[in-house]
Amino acid sequence: MKVGISCNALKHSGGLERYAMDLVQGLAARGVRPVFFARKFDPSIPEYALVEPHRINVSLLPGKLRDMWYSRRLTTLRRRAGVDVLIGCNRVDSSEIAICGGTHRGFLRATGRTQRGSDSRQIALESQQYARSRVIVAHSDLMGAELRELYGVDEAKIRVLCPPVDGERFSPVDAGTRAALRRQYGFADHETVLLFASSSHERKGLPLIEQVIEALDLPVVVAVAGRAPERTSARVRYIGYVKDLENAYRAADYSILASTYEPFGLVGIESVMCGTPVIFSSNIGCCDAIADSAKYLFNPGDAADLRRAIEAAVAARGRRVESAAEPGNPSGSHPVVLYDASVQSHVDALLELVTDISSTR
Repeated sequence: MKVGISCNALKHSGGLERYAMDLVQGLAARGVRPVFFARKFDPSIPEYALVEPHRINVSLLPGKLRDMWYSRRLTTLRRRAGVDVLIGCNRVDSSEIAICGGTHRGFLRATGRTQRGSDSRQIALESQQYARSRVIVAHSDLMGAELRELYGVDEAKIRVLCPPVDGERFSPVDAGTRAALRRQYGFADHETVLLFASSSHERKGLPLIEQVIEALDLPVVVAVAGRAPERTSARVRYIGYVKDLENAYRAADYSILASTYEPFGLVGIESVMCGTPVIFSSNIGCCDAIADSAKYLFNPGDAADLRRAIEAAVAARGRRVESAAEPGNPSGSHPVVLYDASVQSHVDALLELVTDISSTR
């Protein structure tokens, strides 16, 4: 049986690209070398050697036509490559297993954006993928609800599997190492540091966070990791594009997001696995997967409620996630993460779906 994966890229990039890389690693541990279809590949990463790569070049096409062309070309190439079951991590209409890490209709509703022609094309392809797939893997209960409500998907077709996190990489460190990391990032001992890890600042709520932080008479700073913010100040600092994000989590006192639309939010799981609690708007998908002891929630878009949450967090500053796994423990079992977040557990669940699909053809 030959397993295929389709994703926009096999390289260090956004959420679904990183998810696909985790799948490749997990499949390799089970002795499976998947056929991997993508627009772009980075041959320098270890995962490249673990797949059979097939590039679908869309660079010469107008942007509006790229998704549709990719999907059509994939149908032909997967047949030539002898793929039995395809896992679709992007909008393609020939995947037996569709990965839902977000829906376009859900995004438009949450952000209040008027639907344009390009949105209609994306929704049409997305709808075809959901209709033609055998199983849809939703990355959160929120996504399961959107699939049912906004796309009319039958409950029996949906399987909720929260995305995995590398427990060896995202783990706590001892107090001495953490103190050294704070010095490395320039965080003063008296400061309460809120880590804002993002490449989409407006959607993830940086303007609201700035508004609240600037009005506080407390030594609170926001450390922005990822894309540079439009402006910085004494309260909003840019710490650059951080490749070793686990160390930024460890150095901060809290991670913070105020997203208008966040289908899951791996930042939350990664943060608490490093021992750092979160301050999140309650509409973020991963909130249901984090124990109450490791999170401060506020109402979406509510500046007064965000201020309340930050003030409560500052009052409890210094409290790490006490039930975090021991340093170096790679287990997916974690007392404050309410699901098995190990890569291998997630991949094994996908392989069960692959076997079921293959056996019922």
